[in-house]
Amino acid sequence: MSFDKIIDRRGSHCVKWDMMEQLYGVSSEDGLAMWVADMDFPPPQCVQDAVQAMLDHGIYGYFGDDSKYRAAIQWWMQTRHGWTIEPDWIFTTHGLVNGTAMCVDTFTEPGDGVVLFTPVYHAFAKVIKAADRKVVECLLANNEGRYEMDFDAYDAQMTGNEKMVILCSPHNPGGRVWTREELQGVADFARRHDLILVSDEIHHDLLFEGHRHIPMAQVDPDITDRLIMMTAVTKTFNIAGSHVGNVIIEDPDLRARFAKRMMGLGMSPNSFGLFMATAAYSPAGAAWVDDLMVYLESNRQLFDDSINAIPGLKSMPLEATYLAWVDFSGTGMSREDFTCRVEQDAKIAVNHGPTFGTGGDDFLRFNIAAPRAVIEDAVGRMQKAFADLQ
Repeated sequence: MSFDKIIDRRGSHCVKWDMMEQLYGVSSEDGLAMWVADMDFPPPQCVQDAVQAMLDHGIYGYFGDDSKYRAAIQWWMQTRHGWTIEPDWIFTTHGLVNGTAMCVDTFTEPGDGVVLFTPVYHAFAKVIKAADRKVVECLLANNEGRYEMDFDAYDAQMTGNEKMVILCSPHNPGGRVWTREELQGVADFARRHDLILVSDEIHHDLLFEGHRHIPMAQVDPDITDRLIMMTAVTKTFNIAGSHVGNVIIEDPDLRARFAKRMMGLGMSPNSFGLFMATAAYSPAGAAWVDDLMVYLESNRQLFDDSINAIPGLKSMPLEATYLAWVDFSGTGMSREDFTCRVEQDAKIAVNHGPTFGTGGDDFLRFNIAAPRAVIEDAVGRMQKAFADLQ
């Protein structure tokens, strides 16, 4: 397929394009949507064929015998990540925001603290707060445009009320692929403070050349008694609307607790998501992802080179994801000023840094998973909006 093809998503109930004027004041008529983390590319043909087969059959009843679906997940994790899992470790949730909510609900109580390494994906804090738990922010150190962890500082913050830590690996919005040493540090931190460790690895397939994702489950064999793994096809293959995610739990006691809560809430997956996921986790899906990352690498280079050429702006080097995290602190402008320039002058809808928690005030997040012409348009608009700095 050609990733260059522009598909008009306006008027399709697409939150990314149809909600941006309401939320950001940027009209879809002459603006660009670079906020929500889905891509403006169709999924691979194998996924389209699976949906077409459902349509051709014409009956959409209850899904039974999910052995092929589970086998596809096993194959993908083994083939792409060298991680061996068993079929009965897999739970299917309605996406990973739901998976996160299920973990918070199952393994913590109201009033408990849940640790986040901030700035981080904004839905985590929303879920935690809505469940009447306390968000405990451990600030990532920004070391010359690279996020790093400071476990001595984090240890000093702990009060004993914390019961869970949620890791975003690879990191959203900073694009870091954590090293084995850093992941071991997280595991040791969870063990020291007796925390359930939830590792959200939804971006694990979206890796740029030279970087390798290590599943947390492979880091420390002694961490499995407190580890919850979360993965999904949705980010990798741009099928977020299928609302299907994997919560993978090796420990039998944790698995039993999670299964009981799933049963208590009457949760079961939708058939569309299972058919799409089974088709995506295949050799054809793998080839598509490889092509996607080559295309995104060119987008990344174009975006970063253009943004970094504007005095005072710095795009954090991406190791994974398609979400550029741009630092505006060098402009000396207030957050309101640089945000206004992006949204009202450049007419680009982007995610606001403060929504990602402490450490995000000077940043905006840009989605670069779009046809090249859109990225070219976006950087041209940005250069014009900040022309007085050049």
